[in-house]
Amino acid sequence: MSDAVQRPRVGHIQFLNCLPIYWGLMRSGALLDVDLHKDTPDQLSAALVAGDLDIGPITLVEYLRHADELVLLPNLAVGSDGPVLSVNIVSTRPLAELDGRPVALGSTSRTGVLLAQMLLTEQYGAEPEYFRCPPELNQMLLEADAGVLIGDPALRAMYEAPKAGLTVTDLGEAWKQWTGLPMVFAVWAVRKDFASTSPGVVKDVHEAFQRSRDLCLNELDSVAESAARWEPFDAATLATYFRALDFSLGERQIAGLREFARRAAARGEVPALGENGPQFAQV
Repeated sequence: MSDAVQRPRVGHIQFLNCLPIYWGLMRSGALLDVDLHKDTPDQLSAALVAGDLDIGPITLVEYLRHADELVLLPNLAVGSDGPVLSVNIVSTRPLAELDGRPVALGSTSRTGVLLAQMLLTEQYGAEPEYFRCPPELNQMLLEADAGVLIGDPALRAMYEAPKAGLTVTDLGEAWKQWTGLPMVFAVWAVRKDFASTSPGVVKDVHEAFQRSRDLCLNELDSVAESAARWEPFDAATLATYFRALDFSLGERQIAGLREFARRAAARGEVPALGENGPQFAQV
């Protein structure tokens, strides 16, 4: 990292869905070359936009709102090409019956929340009364007929909620059925000013992330067994989950990203993505 005076400030989402990206960083020693900041998706997104991080994961909605300030790392994302298991609507009644009813939004990912709102409006004709609250399912359903959950609480609900007679709608699967495309929930972005002044650092970090991801995907069962020691999920559940996730950003994923961007812009949630977007870092 010869063109950096100091280590790059890099974000890390403290959810299981990002473990495969970072697994190999711990094993390879690449973490020594970065100043790693761990936080929730919305906090990391805000830090990147504010310039408090140089490189990091950012929810797709926040990227689309700030695409003029950021470039993406190629072939690196968190998404799914079908069920994602960890972005869900958990409901006490059919989704079409949520019109005018209270729906709780777990305040952790703007992309998952917007996807849920799109789905309820455009697929089920429902305009619920939304409110935000911490992502704790029992608390949410004391005040609401449904809750939108993201991340580890959603993964728990995927397995536990049906036992309580609740309906779980996997939003990755719903998007795939709706559009035929993969869903991209988060991307890795670089501030344009940092990308222009420190291209070698960006290349090094990108290569380290890719090596880490590929290493983990080749050893998913052993990664799941290790993670199960400190996570409230068994190794089989974690292996199934990691295999459901899509960490690539190829042509189909970019098509899914653009379709989400089009629908979000039509709702006035994000600026329209230009014909040339998204823009990528030169690595």
